[in-house]
Amino acid sequence: MFFGEHAPRETKDGDDGQHVSPLESRTRSRVLHMVSADGPITAAELGRHLDLTPAAVRRHLDALVEQGAVVPHEPTGGRRGRGRPARAYVVSEIGHGSLEADYDSLAVEVLRYLEGAAGQAAVTDFARTRVAALEQRYAARLAAAGDDPSARTTALVEALSEDGFAATARPVGAGSLTGVQLCQGHCPVQHVATEFPAFCEAETDAFSRLLGVHVQRLATLAGGHHVCTTFVPTGGMTARPRKTEATGAVDADTSADRPTGTRTSTTPRTDTLTHVKEGSS
Repeated sequence: MFFGEHAPRETKDGDDGQHVSPLESRTRSRVLHMVSADGPITAAELGRHLDLTPAAVRRHLDALVEQGAVVPHEPTGGRRGRGRPARAYVVSEIGHGSLEADYDSLAVEVLRYLEGAAGQAAVTDFARTRVAALEQRYAARLAAAGDDPSARTTALVEALSEDGFAATARPVGAGSLTGVQLCQGHCPVQHVATEFPAFCEAETDAFSRLLGVHVQRLATLAGGHHVCTTFVPTGGMTARPRKTEATGAVDADTSADRPTGTRTSTTPRTDTLTHVKEGSS
C-alpha cells in the first residue's frame, strides 16, 4: 500500500487495500506510474497497456482513488462524440508525493557511497552533525526545565513529540536503578539507521548531554523493535556528564582510571540494566 496512514478498506477477492500481496503491490505501482506518465488515461487504456483485465484495473484504480493517489479527471473541453465519455484519471498531489518520496533509498545509497569514499568515520561525523542541529534546538528548552533529570526528560518528550517522534515517558525501576523510560514510536531515519547504527548512537549521546546523565538505549525501531526505548537514570547512579575540552562530547568524571589517549564513549554500558525491559509508556 502506498499510504500506510490510511485505514484499510473492505473489498472482495481478499484485497483489503492494505495487506496486498507483493504482486498486487507491484501491479498497483505500475498503474500509478502509468497514470502519472500518460494521464488523463481511462481504465480501458490502462488495461491495454498493462495487459490487465477490466476487473483488475477497476480494483487497482478504486484502491488508488480511495488512498487519494489518483482522481477522476474533469475534462475542460466539450463532450467527445455520442454518449457519456469514458472516465479518465490523473495523479493527485498526494500521488505525486508518493512517487517522489523514495528518499530512504536515496539516503542509504548516498551514505554507502560516503562510507566507501571516505570511510566509516565520515558517516559517523555526518550522523553527529545531523543530530547536533536537533540538540541545539532543544538545549535552551531543557535548560529551562532545571537540573532534575525527570523534569528535563519531560521537556525532551514534549520537544520530540512536537517534531513527530511520538515520544512518551513513564517511571520505572527501584532504588538506585530508579529512572524514566523514554519511548519514541516513530523515527524519521529508521531505514537509514538499520544499516548505519551511527545515527542511533549519535542520538543517544545527544540525549545524555541534554538530560545531564548517561542514558542507556535499550531498544530501537531500526533494530526491529516496536519502539525506541531509552532508560534515563534518576536514582543517582551516574554523575552529571560534562563536555570535554577537545571535542565537546560528554564524558563521565572517571578519566583518571583511563589510559592516556583512550577514546571515551557517551553510550553507557548495557550490562547494568538488563532487567529493565523494553516497553511503551
